[in-house]
Amino acid sequence: MQDRHDPDHLTIVTHPLVQHKLSLMRDKTASTSSFRRLLREISMLLAYEVTRDLPLEARRIETPLGPMEAPVLAGRKLALVSILRAGNGLLDGILELIPAARVGFVGLYRDPETLQPVQYYCKLPAELENRVTILVDPMLATGNSSAAAVDLVKEAGAREVRFLCLLAAPEGVARMKAAHPDVPIVTGALDSHLNDHGYIVPGLGDAGDRMFGTR
Repeated sequence: MQDRHDPDHLTIVTHPLVQHKLSLMRDKTASTSSFRRLLREISMLLAYEVTRDLPLEARRIETPLGPMEAPVLAGRKLALVSILRAGNGLLDGILELIPAARVGFVGLYRDPETLQPVQYYCKLPAELENRVTILVDPMLATGNSSAAAVDLVKEAGAREVRFLCLLAAPEGVARMKAAHPDVPIVTGALDSHLNDHGYIVPGLGDAGDRMFGTR
C-alpha cells in the first residue's frame, strides 16, 4: 500500500485507489461536487496509513460465545487538527473513520508577496500532551504554513505529531524536515516542484477553491 521514501519522515501512499482518485481530482474538468466527494473518500484511505501504528492495549470483553482479551486503542483519543480552510475536506472523511477523535482548527493564510504564513485563528483540544495529534491539510507546498501549524500544536503541549496531506512538493517536505524532523508526513504523491507563485506543479490547483467553488 505504501512506498516509503524516508521511513522516518515521508510516506507516499501508493495504493491503487488513492492514485486513481487523486488523478480524478487533478483533472481540471472535475466538478466541485466530485472534487469534494473524492477528497472525502481519499482522506479515509490516507487515514489508514497515518494511523497504522497507533498503540493498542488489551481489554476484556464478552463476545456472544465467551470472554476474550480484545485489542483496543490505548491512551487518550486522537486529536485531529485542520489547517483552515482546505484541511476541513480531509477532516470530514477522517472523522467518519475515527468519530470519537477530538478536533482542533488552526487558521493560517499565506501572504501572496512573502509566501509566509499569517495566523488568524487557533482553537485546540485539551491535553494534547497525552494524545497523538494529526495535522491535516491537502497541500504541503512551501511548508511554511505547515511548519507554523506544528509550532502551534507543540506550544500547546503536543508531543507526538503527524502530518497528513494529499499532495506534497519537495520544497515543503524539506522545510518540514528541517523545522520538525520528528513529525512524519503521509501523502498521496510527491510532485515535481513549486512554481513562482508557490503552487505545486503539476498539482491540482488551489484545493480550497476547488473544494468550495470559490476563486
